[in-house]
Amino acid sequence: MEQRVKDLIEDCARASHAGTRQFAQIVAALIEAGVEGYQADYRARSTTYYLPSGEAHSVALPAPAVAIPAQLDAGALQQAIRGSQRGEVRYPEFLTRSMDAGCVGYHVFFVGRHVAYFGRAGQQHIERFPD
Repeated sequence: MEQRVKDLIEDCARASHAGTRQFAQIVAALIEAGVEGYQADYRARSTTYYLPSGEAHSVALPAPAVAIPAQLDAGALQQAIRGSQRGEVRYPEFLTRSMDAGCVGYHVFFVGRHVAYFGRAGQQHIERFPD
């Protein structure tokens, strides 16, 4: 993976974790850099970004110390997602809200235009990208 792509990924991760950029801005920058998708793992405290070539780059994910419930509350998760989409909820708050909703991580598929969110017992919530 080219160093410029790694640098951009790390810059996007820092800005996202600090809450200084909105989700749409991060997504646009990652897609432009050729990132195909990424996986955030709350329990491992890492996010891994994937290129179409099969290359991957992992970045530490500073996550709040939240006891994640056993059940995934899709309604609460959707509220956090909608807040993020509207630009009202930045990533630090999204992390807390999604963890409180029972989410242990998610996988973003830019090409497939959706995100798969996962609960502790393997529950899934699929969220399609808005048009």
